[in-house]
Amino acid sequence: MKLTIIGCSGSFPGPDSPSSCYLIEAEGFRLLLDFGNGSLGALQRHAGLYDVDAILLSHLHADHCLDLCAYHVVRTYTPDGPLPKVPVHAPAGASKRLNAAYAMPDEPVLENSFDFVRLSPGTRHVGPFEVAAAAMNHPVETYGFRVTHQGRSVAYSADTGESAELVKLAHEADVLLCEASFLDEPGLTPGLHLSGRQAAEHASRAEAGALVLTHLVPWYDKSRILEDASRGGFAGPMELARSGAVYDLG
Repeated sequence: MKLTIIGCSGSFPGPDSPSSCYLIEAEGFRLLLDFGNGSLGALQRHAGLYDVDAILLSHLHADHCLDLCAYHVVRTYTPDGPLPKVPVHAPAGASKRLNAAYAMPDEPVLENSFDFVRLSPGTRHVGPFEVAAAAMNHPVETYGFRVTHQGRSVAYSADTGESAELVKLAHEADVLLCEASFLDEPGLTPGLHLSGRQAAEHASRAEAGALVLTHLVPWYDKSRILEDASRGGFAGPMELARSGAVYDLG
């Protein structure tokens, strides 16, 4: 099982990373967690253009889903004709939301390229992976994921404020990909995002093996996010996400 950070920028692409996108591979199967704006380009450094087998969209904010429109172009207009549909596990209204973003007169709709599967809390099998989904604490319908293969697991917070469900989802996960969008300052907006300190507190309560801080918003100093996280009581390895970083979970 291998995890590759394709994009880890929060809210919009940054100078060093596209928006949220993570590639998980096992047994030749390639699963994407989110497909934020700018990520399709960087994805091609790590996987063949036509080789995505399934996609999980945590929620329908543009920085987590918008490059599905670009991937629709890829799968519709290849020189050899349209490619088989890819399953897309997503919250309610995903096809309507993304067709509205893509909409052009007389263009084929995204259902020509993707089979949209409605997400809900619980466990499902996607290729060789067991995927658990849990509702997160964000203003729109949002799911965190835990992806497991042969006893190894990656938990992903998606976007969330403080969440007991995230602690349950990430319990003893080998890696927790946890958003850290805010600086740790007074007056944080509840039910929206986490600070680095809060991310580390969640990782500590979950007893995760390692913490990777992601969804790093470009207008904040990343070193400050990491400094804030160092005060969250997490004793395991901890680092900032970086586009192109690879984690081999064995």
